[in-house]
Amino acid sequence: MIKNQERYDKTWKNRDPWTYDATKYQKELRASILENQCKSSDRYLSLRGRVMGQSLEAVDRLFPELPMSDNVIELLDSISQNLSTLQKGSNSGRIDITRQADYNRLLHSSEWSSVAVAYKKLQELYKKEFNTPIKMMVFDYEKGEKEVIMSPYDSVRYHKMILQAGMLVVDPATGYVKAWVGGVNHKYFKYDHVTMRRSVGSTIKPFVYTQAMAIANISPCQEFDDIQYTISPADSGFGLGEEWSPANAEERFSGKKFNLFQGLALSKNSISVRLLKEMGTVEPIRNLLDNLGIDKNLRLPNGQLAVPKVPSICLGAVDLTLLEMTGAYDAFANNGVYTQPVFISHIEDKTGKIIYRGTPVKKAAINALYNAAMVTMLQNNIGGSMGVKSSIGGKTGTTNDFADGWFMGITPSLVMGVWTGGDDKWIRFLSIYEGQGSAMAKPIVSLFIKKLEADPNSGYDANAKFAKPPRGYSELMDCAKFKSERKSTDMQMTEKQKAAREVFDEEF
Repeated sequence: MIKNQERYDKTWKNRDPWTYDATKYQKELRASILENQCKSSDRYLSLRGRVMGQSLEAVDRLFPELPMSDNVIELLDSISQNLSTLQKGSNSGRIDITRQADYNRLLHSSEWSSVAVAYKKLQELYKKEFNTPIKMMVFDYEKGEKEVIMSPYDSVRYHKMILQAGMLVVDPATGYVKAWVGGVNHKYFKYDHVTMRRSVGSTIKPFVYTQAMAIANISPCQEFDDIQYTISPADSGFGLGEEWSPANAEERFSGKKFNLFQGLALSKNSISVRLLKEMGTVEPIRNLLDNLGIDKNLRLPNGQLAVPKVPSICLGAVDLTLLEMTGAYDAFANNGVYTQPVFISHIEDKTGKIIYRGTPVKKAAINALYNAAMVTMLQNNIGGSMGVKSSIGGKTGTTNDFADGWFMGITPSLVMGVWTGGDDKWIRFLSIYEGQGSAMAKPIVSLFIKKLEADPNSGYDANAKFAKPPRGYSELMDCAKFKSERKSTDMQMTEKQKAAREVFDEEF
């Protein structure tokens, strides 16, 4: 991550990510988020307690457990000046509708004037204190932390510009979690990036390709044109109201033909869209994800499906967690069998009696033949690019505006998932060269594997091999034979079409 941060700092030298290429609304939103971050800091909360403690305690005695956040106080202040109403506050979700009467009583009590005066004083002190440079410690990738002279406001801004990462390592056979890294430093960043939701980008494509083979009977050797494909409202299986014509990552199409090996290795969006069209609906992808531990019926707090019924999921336009993705990929390393990641193997009481045992859910999720084909494709993606001894496969992922860099890797005994990026999506690189998953996340897995291989006490077997492919694998993967048979079939179809035309002519 040191190199990632160095590249990021270089990219943004003399640039401001809070205003760069942003509309007026985006600038206001980003400034508001930064302000909220300042006001959620220990420094501000301590200041708030000192200045407003007595007035808020008085309110609590009259109206127990009445929420009195800064947001609520500012709304009440607007209402007191006839600039807003309690009903508008309830409709916008800023206050609890069941407490409207209490807020109304508060506004007409002597306690409100004390709160208003104290809050005004708090904001004055906040602006002064948070903009005054002082000596403090901040996070540093090389030293862990360093002493600087910086204003509290600038320190919050500085830490928001630190690139983050999450990593999960799982034994695919047992589901046991071998490593769980929620962030780069828990002292300064108390946020678990293993369980957060972010767009997964092209790491979703192996599931698309797997279902294309299993559901649409598409051969890994079958070739498709690298052109722009469109899914329209006329394609009834997708339920679209307007046409969807996505571009490749580089915004151009070569017009060349690519088989599944090449399409996945080059991460061609065009090929993924074509495969989805061949399946006729997104349901095969959603069903596979569901079988791999990603609940297709789960709804997010906003009411939307976590795995939406839209064609763009074939390109990774779906927010999933690193925990979900690593669990899903463990099936590839386990001959198609999904094993739920388990963090706690068992719990013993003081006498040594086991009072809890973590038993992972296991289920056959992918046909062993198509799973073996996908393992080969994932290995083909890597080639020798990672410089490790192990048999390894994987897939990178990069999202819009290079906000997220992913790498999902598999070896016969480990599945590794890495996410990298900024906590805010405008903390990002400005080019695909700098911000793609192969530059941000893949090197982390490479370094991890190399260290395991070099450590004789790690217990890691660099010579382990993936499961032996089942019968039919050689025929499935024989592209020379496929081309020969396809050419013969095409010639036969041409003759049939010619015969049909001749019959038609005779009848005419």
